This record gives sequence, C-alpha cells and structure tokens, in this order.
Amino acid sequence: MAQSHVYAGVAGYFGRQGQEGLVGVFRRDAAGGEWEHSVKDVEAHTVMVHPRDAGQVLAGTTDGVWRSTDRGAHWHRTNFPDKGMQIWSIMVDPTDPKLLYAGGSPVSVYRSEDGGESWKRMPDPGMPDRAKMPFACRVMRFAAHPRHANELYAALEVNGVMHSTDGGESWKDCSEDLIRLAQTPHLKSRIVSDTENEGMLDGHAICTTSADPDAVILAVRMGLFRTKDEGQSWEDMQVGRFSPTTYGRDVKVSPQDPKTLYAALSVAASSKGGGLYRSQDLGKTWQRFDKVQVHGTIMSGALHSDDPAQVYLGARYEGEIYGTQDGGATWQAMPLPAGVKDIYSLACG
Repeated sequence: MAQSHVYAGVAGYFGRQGQEGLVGVFRRDAAGGEWEHSVKDVEAHTVMVHPRDAGQVLAGTTDGVWRSTDRGAHWHRTNFPDKGMQIWSIMVDPTDPKLLYAGGSPVSVYRSEDGGESWKRMPDPGMPDRAKMPFACRVMRFAAHPRHANELYAALEVNGVMHSTDGGESWKDCSEDLIRLAQTPHLKSRIVSDTENEGMLDGHAICTTSADPDAVILAVRMGLFRTKDEGQSWEDMQVGRFSPTTYGRDVKVSPQDPKTLYAALSVAASSKGGGLYRSQDLGKTWQRFDKVQVHGTIMSGALHSDDPAQVYLGARYEGEIYGTQDGGATWQAMPLPAGVKDIYSLACG
C-alpha cells in the first residue's frame, strides 16, 4: 500500500454542552500506528485531502480554513478574510486544482484561486430562511457539475439546496420541490424548528458523477433524493428499501468508478447505530458495505482518490473510526485517543 494517511475532524459535542474534550484534526498512518493530534487550537468540522496532491490537506474549522502542505504534519491558518468564521465544507474544482470553494456558517461562500492559501468572500447567496433553528444555517457540502465549468450545487443545513452557474458569484434556490415532498406524511419531520419541512431541508451532503452528469444526489434527514433538472424537481431514491435506517449524513461517488456510490445512513443526528451502504448501479440498489457495529451516528465516509480498496467511516461518539484496506472484506477498529469530542469528518490520502 502506497503511503497514505487517515484524517479526522473533531468538533464540539452534539447536544451535550459544557464537557471538556479534545478537538481539532487528528492524523494517523493508514498502515498503522498512533493518532497524532495535529491541529489543537480550533474545532474542525470538515477535513479533506486534495484529490490531485495528497501532500495538501485542508480543514474547515471554527476559525476559517487551515492548511497543510506536508500530509498533515504541520498546519497553518490560511489567509482567510473573516476571523472566527465556521467553515463546514471545502471542495476542489474538478477542472482546476488551484480553484477551491469553502462553505460557512452563517451561509457564506469563499473561493480560493491559489490552491487554498488565500480566500475571497463571495457575494451573499441570499437564500431565504426556511426553518428557524437554534444554530445558524450552514453550507455543508459542494458538488460540481462534471461537464460544465463554474456550475456547482451546495447542500444547506437546514435550508435545502442552492445552485450556481457562475462559480459562486450568484446562487439560485433549489428547495421548492423539497418542500413539496415534505407535505407527504412520511417525509414530515420537525425536531427543533417551526416547520415540519425541517427534515427535507436538513441537507448534509451532495454529489454528482460523470456517469450521469446532469443528476445531483442529496443526502438529507429523510433519506437520499435526486434531481435531473437542476433542482426544479426531486425524486425519492427510496433507500429505505435496502436499509433499515435512512438518515442520510454522507453520500460520495467512488473516485475510481463513477457508477459506485457510498452513503452513510443512520437513525438520527444523535443515534447509536447505522451503516455504510454501497451502490454499484448509480443508486438503483444498495448493499450494506461495512461489517462493524457502530455506537453513534455515522457522520462521514472517506474514500481514497487512488486506492479503491481503502474506505473508512467515522461515527459521532467516542472517537469511533473503522477502516477497510481490502475493499470491504475485513475491517479494523482505529479509535481516536480517549477524551475526544464528536467526529464530524474523515478523509484519507
């Protein structure tokens, strides 16, 4: 196995305020060994390895974007314009390795044109607030159209989906049909807001694939949904036919096979179970991929940009991380050190 590392982004406890615990970015050699606590100063909500250069690793934190150029051994805060801005998502543009996007809370979009070292805040996307939550709405994930330059989508928690055709300069709301779907009884969900549309607007992840370039797949609280008309209409992928749990926290496309998808499906934001599911037919059918029993919501699945045999999953509580390096045949526990707060994101490369 070529040199490879696993990274975990750790941030505050969900629903359990006031307890002490470690946060930041942790790094471990995929071949084995101890976890290193490589970023200690800030909480990390997302971590990613640059798909074209594994030496570059970026983290979205409670104080902007942090970056490493030596596989996570050393980190620094980038030239990021806004102090104390929470960053929840980072994406490298598939057509230009120096063009990156970052998504913030409250909803905001930043762009870098030098590989992530300096950032510019883009105009306010201007999304309407559709659910009053006890936290500020956030940009949870970006996805780029596989064939159209400057076209991207973003999943919002808790506010649906938005779409840009000009590299993030302006955005269009794509949530009307998600709200229509929320009128059906089994897709209604209200936990802490003022609306039963909450569950359908609770966007966690979004992806696109070259195998079906006009399709966009969205993971929300109520499951997995797909659009093929730029978000004008959404269809339920009915992942509940294959999984007993449907809370969609992550969905990613295999870097090696554009027809293969992975989805992290659990019970709820705060739960004691779930599974990592794989589809090899663009989401028509799904099979449980992992062979482990987690004790928290699965927050993230990590796919290696070069090695399809490596897949990792992170569950929210107690530093639970598991990985396979033989395509799912066997799995090993890779727990973070004792006393960490909640896992939010994993990456490998």
